Amino acid sequence: MSLVCRVIPCLDVAGGRVVKGVNFENLRDMGDPVELAREYFRQGADELTFLDVTATVDERSTTYDVVRRTAEEVFIPLTVGGGVRSAEDVARLLSVGADKIGVNSAAIARPQLLDEIADRFGAQVLVLSLDVKRSTATESGFVVTTHGGRTETSLDALDWAREAIERGAGELLVNSIDADGTREGFDLELVALMREVSSVPVIASGGAGEATHFGPAIEAGADAVLAASVFHSGQLTVGDVKAAMAADGIAVRDVRGVPS
Repeated sequence: MSLVCRVIPCLDVAGGRVVKGVNFENLRDMGDPVELAREYFRQGADELTFLDVTATVDERSTTYDVVRRTAEEVFIPLTVGGGVRSAEDVARLLSVGADKIGVNSAAIARPQLLDEIADRFGAQVLVLSLDVKRSTATESGFVVTTHGGRTETSLDALDWAREAIERGAGELLVNSIDADGTREGFDLELVALMREVSSVPVIASGGAGEATHFGPAIEAGADAVLAASVFHSGQLTVGDVKAAMAADGIAVRDVRGVPS
């Protein structure tokens, strides 16, 4: 586990705007991504994650522009995912200011993509994004899904995490489909199991509803916690989350001194 734990706002981007829905349906406009990114930077976010939730060819130029404009104004690591299908996609995103690249469906379809990205750019660039749900069909009780959790694969989530790390993934972004949107807290069992099999940092995602939900995810084994709607709605600030984590005895980066 990392010595200092990270708090990461996630911005789902479509058509150049931040959107939020359930399983990528009934999307609501939540604002301008660059403005939101600037605000989260001001609040003391340790990193930001952008996910292109439409990931169509037509949206590509918009996504690149959003990443470029954000990187010019926000000086913390930026992870970008959604629709990354080749090492060339990674190169283009890195060239406009991304620091790390998240991959999901394309790696499931062709696992060699992970090797290609890691070999060319290094493991520190490669984040495997896993949308995971509970299932009796796998040994671990968790299965990897696609399409926002609507389509189950045959992959045991823990087996896939192990394989991805062997192929060069430098970080795991683990999103619980079951917990996502419930605002009842992270799936701590899933986080703990991923910690057991992972030799790389684990980011917990899905289920955050209160500031007190984040600390238990770290205690279960996550190195970082990620959330979206609780930040976009203004229900919580990054500072609220860090204060609650610090009260639990968890080391976080100080939010003081962040440019306003």
